[in-house]
Amino acid sequence: MTAQPNSDAFPFSLERPASKQDAESFCSALSGTMEALLSVIEMETDMVRAGKLKEAGELQADKARLIHEYTRGMLTAKEHAVALGNLAPSATQSLRRQHGEFQPVLRINLAVLATARDVANNIVSTVAKAVGAQKPSAPTTYGRNGTSASGPQSAQGIAVNQSL
Repeated sequence: MTAQPNSDAFPFSLERPASKQDAESFCSALSGTMEALLSVIEMETDMVRAGKLKEAGELQADKARLIHEYTRGMLTAKEHAVALGNLAPSATQSLRRQHGEFQPVLRINLAVLATARDVANNIVSTVAKAVGAQKPSAPTTYGRNGTSASGPQSAQGIAVNQSL
């Protein structure tokens, strides 16, 4: 027995469209997913550009869900491209056009995120170097054995999580 994919999690059917209405419904639902994803990506881009990284991070759950739906929908569309093209050619063409317009927005978002990550890494590296370069002041007291007590130790390093 083979496991059937759970299409309840998606706003569209993963099955091959059997009618014009099925094909148009699929294209419309996938288009809606693309619009929602585009909206979230544009909000994230604007927030990161404005330095509102915490607020941008709060969009991750919606963004991840929409990316999953979009990816699964595009794989389904590719799998059933002939049926979609035959049953709903104008809806399919519109979906292709929308997908083409989506790519540049995604590239801009990725560039903004990469820039933010580089800036954050540079800030953390600069702070780590500054903290590590500070020399401890000479001790002014003696320890138990009559020797100079050791002063504060300089930072040995900072761990940086580079995933963004």
